Amino acid sequence: MFDFPAFFSNHPLLLAPMAGVSDEAFRALCLEQGADLAYTEMVSAKGLSYANEKTRHLLSLAPGEERVAVQLFGHEPDTMAAQAAWVERQMGEALAYLDINMGCPARKIVSKGDGSALMKEPALAADIVRAVTRAVEHPVAVKFRRGWAEGDETAPEFARRMEDAGAAMVAVHGRFAEQLYRGSADWGVIARVKEAVRVPVTGNGDVRCGADAAAMVARTGCDAVMIARGAEGNPWVFAQARAALAGKPEPRAPDARERVAMARRHARLLAAREGRNIVRMRKHAMWYMAGLPGAAAARGRINACVDVEDFERVFDELLECVRAHGESGESPVLLPSSPCS
Repeated sequence: MFDFPAFFSNHPLLLAPMAGVSDEAFRALCLEQGADLAYTEMVSAKGLSYANEKTRHLLSLAPGEERVAVQLFGHEPDTMAAQAAWVERQMGEALAYLDINMGCPARKIVSKGDGSALMKEPALAADIVRAVTRAVEHPVAVKFRRGWAEGDETAPEFARRMEDAGAAMVAVHGRFAEQLYRGSADWGVIARVKEAVRVPVTGNGDVRCGADAAAMVARTGCDAVMIARGAEGNPWVFAQARAALAGKPEPRAPDARERVAMARRHARLLAAREGRNIVRMRKHAMWYMAGLPGAAAARGRINACVDVEDFERVFDELLECVRAHGESGESPVLLPSSPCS
């Protein structure tokens, strides 16, 4: 079984569970670039209970992916426990640990009492953790936020309750649920949670480059760093973060050709998973191409792409535009060196 304590002893880098983003294709690229573990997209326990094929498909492994963390969401203890046990049976040795989503602020999630809505129901949240930990042998983690609304500084106490209920790790995002993704993440709450519990603490929020990851660990004492939006169109952030945490120079930012090459690989991996219709690649293509010559003009064409051939044509056009704007073999056109610069 996955060595949970050893894993969290060396500041692992985790790819966050992001709906519509953290599929096998994206996980494979992030793992290749240095992520120590990737989460699945968040998985509905209710959907699993109905044997929904689309929901079950979220549990598919990426090529070469030996371990994955599975995040479940829901608010019914019995359903969460039963489906956690089902996931454990299905995943076998590929399952690193289970995670319970108590941090998603999306309206369609919280309106049903799921995600960060559970921060307003700490007793129910603890019941869910107890039910799941009793139902499975794997460790159970909980991901949550600073609190529900501004002034609701409940994360440390919430973390203690989750630990008492059996959570083996807690991950905290430094924004309130009502903030969604506006403003800045408060890393101070991560430090306060770290002081409040004995289990490993994972920090999350506003890690966009290697220096951010190192700063988060230094300021908060967190045991692991979870990267979400900072990895969108930028799987290289994991290599940069690993170097920064080791006190080494960060690898240079990818040049335009490397950006396009990664986008091309991403599209092909997604096509191998999804078939001809890979419209979900549109947002990834936008992220990869941000800042490149011709990217703004290509936006409309990207939004019309459906299959891998469509994306290949746009990528070829972008490379031609890059070449036309003066890139030479000796002085590549670089994107900004990092979001921290």
